[in-house]
Amino acid sequence: MKKNIYTAIASIGILSLVAISCTDEFVDSKPKYSLDTENYFNSKTEYNNALVAAYDILQSTYVNALLGEIASDNTLSGGESATDVTGFQQVDDMTHTPVNDNLKNVWDWMFAGVQRTNYILEFKDKTDFEGKNQIIGETRFLRAYFHFELVKWFGGIPLNGDKRFIRGDEAIIPRASISEVYASIEDDLIFAAANLSSTASQTGRATKGAALALLGKAYLYQNKFPEAAAAFEQVIISSKYSLVADYASIFEMDGENGRESVFEIQYTDVEGAGFPCLQCSEGNVAVGFSGVRNYDGPKYTSGFSFNLPTKETYNSFEVGDLRLSASLLDIVAWSATNNATYGKGYKDTGYFNQKYLPRKRIKESAGDLNLTNPNNYRAIRYADVLLMAAEALNRGSINDTKALGYLNQVRDRAFRDTNHRISSVGAALTDIILKERRVEFVGEGHRFFDLVRTNKAVGVIPGFTAGKNELFPLPLQEIQFSTGNWSQNPGY
Repeated sequence: MKKNIYTAIASIGILSLVAISCTDEFVDSKPKYSLDTENYFNSKTEYNNALVAAYDILQSTYVNALLGEIASDNTLSGGESATDVTGFQQVDDMTHTPVNDNLKNVWDWMFAGVQRTNYILEFKDKTDFEGKNQIIGETRFLRAYFHFELVKWFGGIPLNGDKRFIRGDEAIIPRASISEVYASIEDDLIFAAANLSSTASQTGRATKGAALALLGKAYLYQNKFPEAAAAFEQVIISSKYSLVADYASIFEMDGENGRESVFEIQYTDVEGAGFPCLQCSEGNVAVGFSGVRNYDGPKYTSGFSFNLPTKETYNSFEVGDLRLSASLLDIVAWSATNNATYGKGYKDTGYFNQKYLPRKRIKESAGDLNLTNPNNYRAIRYADVLLMAAEALNRGSINDTKALGYLNQVRDRAFRDTNHRISSVGAALTDIILKERRVEFVGEGHRFFDLVRTNKAVGVIPGFTAGKNELFPLPLQEIQFSTGNWSQNPGY
């Protein structure tokens, strides 16, 4: 879907919209139109085509999850050498600057998503048809998703209401405050939750539950604990979701879009890409990047050995926690018992991210196998809803008993017994919930932001400097193009 979208609009890296036809396979859709005009949105089909084009940008978020994990204490950058993907190495060492191609990718592609959703919303009143609020609800969910990623990474960003950015806006429209960005996110998600169906019309589309879960997460990041707890509670009582009994199965191909999936980013191997534009791939590029270097053996295929879990991460799991083997691969032990060989890369730890390791496939895919992995990214899991609900209930001093119930559901699944339940309350429970989040979601890109939002990053993330590394720098080009309109984040 992405190979025709490289027409730049404005200096902040926003891309023009490509409307895309919609087939039964949501991410297998092919380009049908290439346009950016006022003469569109004359039918439900055209609104839907534009919406699919907005969904398409989600596939670029592979780098958000990969780089977010590297930024934390969970993993090291890895790769072939100290100069292999310099931007990753800098973020790992907390030496990144406003000149970092990988951070600029996050900025550019998330604003591309904002631009595509704003294109739809700019013309939301042009044509009426049955089911329009569903399409607008999905559009506003997606805009909230892109805005949430941007505010997590960069703090305050420019907002332009329901209008596309045009060239010159960067010198006129100021950066909104963090609270203003969150207010926009909340408004979008409240509308989405009120108008979206509880059941997706097509696999991969946003639902009422996804909107409520993301709304609760946005509240939680602002320490609005009562509001967060209320949003999560609506997801929980809906009975639409439940924990999968076998934790490891979630991350296999057969486990995609299962009953634990609240929102999942869809990938496919039908269209490849190359290194000049990794975001152009229909596959999950992060999977190949996390693969074992020069691997030869059963089950897996080789990769580029980035995103290497540390020994400390491995040791953070309790004895008997079945999530360990499902989350981290001990390559030394695996090779010894499976007659496999591999090569060691930079910062080798002996561990790999089991959840998103490239698996052997029945058929070949287009292009470089490492760039076309079809593994979906489980963006919001029900376990995340339960643990965020527990955190909100606990940190908001609302109901520790209910918080323990949600936490222990996750732990019962992790150990497959009820002998590891927690009974602590108060501040001790807070620490336990945050530790539980680490082992439940290791390799999924949440750890850095969990540490930052709970003020626990200093002394935990190597090289992290308070007052600086809570946010990443705006790309230098954006500061330059804004001609003084946008100030850089502190410390950069």
